Amino acid sequence: MPRPLIGITTYVEESTRYGVWDLPTSLVPSGYYELVQAAGGAAVLLPPDEPGAAAEVLGRVDGLIVAGGPDVDPARYGAVRDPRTGAPATVRDRWELALIGAALESGTPLLGICRGMQALNVALGGTLIQHIDGHVDTPGVTSWHPVRPVPGTRYAELVPEEAQVPTYHHQAVDRLGSGLVASAYALDGTVEAIELPGPEGWVVGVQWHPERDTDTRVMSALVEAASVLASVRTAVPVG
Repeated sequence: MPRPLIGITTYVEESTRYGVWDLPTSLVPSGYYELVQAAGGAAVLLPPDEPGAAAEVLGRVDGLIVAGGPDVDPARYGAVRDPRTGAPATVRDRWELALIGAALESGTPLLGICRGMQALNVALGGTLIQHIDGHVDTPGVTSWHPVRPVPGTRYAELVPEEAQVPTYHHQAVDRLGSGLVASAYALDGTVEAIELPGPEGWVVGVQWHPERDTDTRVMSALVEAASVLASVRTAVPVG
């Protein structure tokens, strides 16, 4: 079997300088695709498209990573904007929420990372805390803190011990979306991982940045789930 193909959503920047160029760019930190590859998958980037294309795009990948990035627009979960919330990322919100919806409908394995976890929660009707004091100290600098798994969850099966994770965020899950359960917490009670329970499907969100770590356990589980989907697709005759 070929390696399962994992789609990764991209950051969208209006101005990115590289070489002699300064242009609008869709990009992703290399840690994302490197971790996918280390876990046994192949990676492809999914820049924004029309929401109606989400199902078509997911039909060509075996798993989905919704990457980190800017704050989800509070209007998406019916909240008034806090002055500390970042500017709306309208293009990303529209595309990634469509991808999440299509992944849930099609059973495509899904991993939300940081913003991606928050977008997953919002897609299922949940809300966010728009600012948590003390969770971001130095702009652009990753910090590490422990998270504790919730026994009986998929995350706890993968990482049964308290683990130090790399983190950079100022928002967090507030009310959980429909069907979601919290599967890890920070010591201060912040929700650090969420998932859809049950044997069907593979849907997990983590608030931290596994692409900045060497621990491949969560990513390997995504790739394994994607491999199962890929084998099913291969076995089904076309036409």
